[in-house]
Amino acid sequence: MFCFLRKIILFRRHIINTISPSTSQQLLCFQSQCLPATARYCNSISSSEHSFTVSYLIDTCGFSPKEAAGVSKYLSLETREKPDTVINFLKNLGFSKSQILRVTRRVPQCLRSHPEKTILPKIEFFISRGVSSSDIPKLLCSCPNIMKTSLNKQLIPSFDFFRDLFQSDDKLIKALKSCSGILIDINTLAVPNMKLLREVEVPESNIIKLLQIYPKTVTTSTEKFNIIVERVQEMGFDPLKFQFCIAVYVLSSLSKSTWSKKAKVYKKWGWSDNDIHAAFRSFPFCMKASEDKIDAIMTILVQKLGCPPSTIPTYAVVLSLSLNRRIVPRASVIQVLLSKGLVKKERLLSIFLYTERVFLRRLVISHEEECSELLKLYQAELDLAR
Repeated sequence: MFCFLRKIILFRRHIINTISPSTSQQLLCFQSQCLPATARYCNSISSSEHSFTVSYLIDTCGFSPKEAAGVSKYLSLETREKPDTVINFLKNLGFSKSQILRVTRRVPQCLRSHPEKTILPKIEFFISRGVSSSDIPKLLCSCPNIMKTSLNKQLIPSFDFFRDLFQSDDKLIKALKSCSGILIDINTLAVPNMKLLREVEVPESNIIKLLQIYPKTVTTSTEKFNIIVERVQEMGFDPLKFQFCIAVYVLSSLSKSTWSKKAKVYKKWGWSDNDIHAAFRSFPFCMKASEDKIDAIMTILVQKLGCPPSTIPTYAVVLSLSLNRRIVPRASVIQVLLSKGLVKKERLLSIFLYTERVFLRRLVISHEEECSELLKLYQAELDLAR
């Protein structure tokens, strides 16, 4: 169309130079009327396709208007035929609405694909290696980019690499359901990151264990991964212990701003940077708790039970326990026992770590004579948590 318009303009210039001024004026008038109309026609086609794309993404795929507008800048859908085929294909595989939304958000170009040619061969490969058909949606949703990754050049060699490393199909498949992204960019992410762990003397058995439990860790960019490993070393973690790998995992899952926000909550309760690092060394998952949960547990421990803030880092594992099913019910019992002088403050934090049987025997049943209401109180708090 635009080449056609360009030819018209060049031809017009040639004619104007060879005809009378009056005729030239008439042609100019014709151009002013004709060309804008042609441009409007071209724009209407583009606008129509853009409008359909946005509407389809919102109405059929569940995109927000803002998301749909952004995706429509590089994805154009002319009709429903192709995208409907893809969505029906995913539905037939057992994908839920939320899973379809996740996939189309991450890889919107799949809506223009031929699923029998691009997606089905990958599914058949995974099933041939032991992945159940019911697990396919979970595997693809953990890393939708697999849908646009080469099967022969990337997925098969990567699968074989990790299969040889794990020496078990079942262990690898379990890891893939958690993060199938380890199969992508293996030579630029997983392999160099694993090499670095070996260089700092992390045992091979711990590296494999890390891959099995927290596979996403090795998909971190190599630059960031180097910084994280160095930071974990500086904090004093022993590379020979699996706690080193856990610390690497936690830091790889947190941005600097997220760490700062959580550190700010701890400092609100009187912790220093050294206290935060001590807690992290004791139990790295203390930095995975949400800010609200950290604040709620610290409120109970410090304000309600009177625990000195400086004693908590040693028992940082308490911050990972369930607030409603463990901390609140047991704290209600401890408060009563404290008021009657039946428990020592020095023991408080360890009480939260008791198994349910030990807690009931030592803190509830053994004090039935002095506090007959303890079991009823404890059970009431547990019921509220359900």
